[in-house]
Amino acid sequence: MPNDLSSPEHIHQALWRASQLCRSQGRCVDTGFPLLSAELPGGGWPLGNLVEFLVHQPGTGELQLLRPALNHVSQRSVMLVQPPYLPQIAAWSNWGCSPSSLLWVHTRRQADALWAADQVLRSGTFGALLLWQNQIRNQTLRRLQLAAQAGDTLFIVVRPSTAADQSSPSPLRLVLQPNRQGLNLSIVKRRGPSHAGPLALKLYPDTRFFEFDHAIMDRRASIARKPGHALPELAH
Repeated sequence: MPNDLSSPEHIHQALWRASQLCRSQGRCVDTGFPLLSAELPGGGWPLGNLVEFLVHQPGTGELQLLRPALNHVSQRSVMLVQPPYLPQIAAWSNWGCSPSSLLWVHTRRQADALWAADQVLRSGTFGALLLWQNQIRNQTLRRLQLAAQAGDTLFIVVRPSTAADQSSPSPLRLVLQPNRQGLNLSIVKRRGPSHAGPLALKLYPDTRFFEFDHAIMDRRASIARKPGHALPELAH
């Protein structure tokens, strides 16, 4: 019986070789970074799946990394659960997103935060959910993954980078490390072959400081003046 084994997807769309990137079985949203999108199954952030960002500390640049995708899905509400810092509505508006689309919640108990995340995923009305958690059980991650699969929400869990060696039901896991102009991303898990090295993504524009001008200011400040006498440059 002839079978084209060179193309497993011809047998079933869920089949794929470990040496190849899996073809996404659901919707994806463009990352906004072609270098990164080319390394992700489906060519973007998977919707309706758990995606893990592993960071040395919260606020490493996870929102900047997601900025293009959040701008795309912000026609629906975006929920932040346990964000490490108070969200800035002015920055959100500057991204071109409606301030009314951004919601966040802080809870005193971890159980309440996880309950809120579960309800957001099951509601099917949110464009994105970001959940920050320092410690979370694998069983809880599995439950959240199942809840995410029932909809098409962009679901990101931000965890410490020390969790990289732990097992996880997430089909996509990335380690985020800051660099001078953005982030170095290491893909530690994806549906496909292992990724060799980090991707350097530029998140921030170039900022140049004119050292000559600063040197002039420093020289002026170093000149001692008698009390009661103003600098002539400031007297005009």
